Amino acid sequence: MQQEDGKSRRPSLSLPILRTSRHQHRAGTLTLGNLLTALGESSFGWAIVVFSLLTLLPLPPGSTLLTALPLLVTTAQMVLGYPHVKLPRCLANLRLDPTKLRRTVLRLRPVTRRLERMLVPRYRALFAQRHERALGLVMFIIAFALFLPVPLSGWFPAISLFIIGVGIVEQDGLVCGLGLALGVMSVVLTVTILASVAIGADALIH
Repeated sequence: MQQEDGKSRRPSLSLPILRTSRHQHRAGTLTLGNLLTALGESSFGWAIVVFSLLTLLPLPPGSTLLTALPLLVTTAQMVLGYPHVKLPRCLANLRLDPTKLRRTVLRLRPVTRRLERMLVPRYRALFAQRHERALGLVMFIIAFALFLPVPLSGWFPAISLFIIGVGIVEQDGLVCGLGLALGVMSVVLTVTILASVAIGADALIH
């Protein structure tokens, strides 16, 4: 029973983002860079979590051409062996809409609740420095699939990157692996859609 009580008191994954964004909004300092710094700028995990949330904001179609850029920058830095995230000034100074951010975080509660029940530090070898570049490369490919304005496919790579980021933050290799598997599936889906569109266009031309 005590173990169950301990699990019920586990901090929510959403709480740090909601609390920090609310505080910074009241202070008039809510920017992408400030939010990330408050959560832990040295953490690639928090960067992936926050940036994947950006791609899930209620924005016009095709917005992933812009919102996926921080994910591409971050994952590329992992591939290049950067010790921590270094955002270009134009991205760091990007102002966030606190209402849209809150709605997006709350919309993901069904996902985060399930993750909170299973998160445990395990299989930490996945996060060893020697694996960081390979992990970054896989995430870069997933982020590139998200970057492409392909109809119906954007949610899947964004959710998978969110799960990967949570796994990195919590040092849970199993959850991170689940996110990677979903990410690979989302890449396959994107490639399939692109191939179908190409075949359809070729059929119309000929």
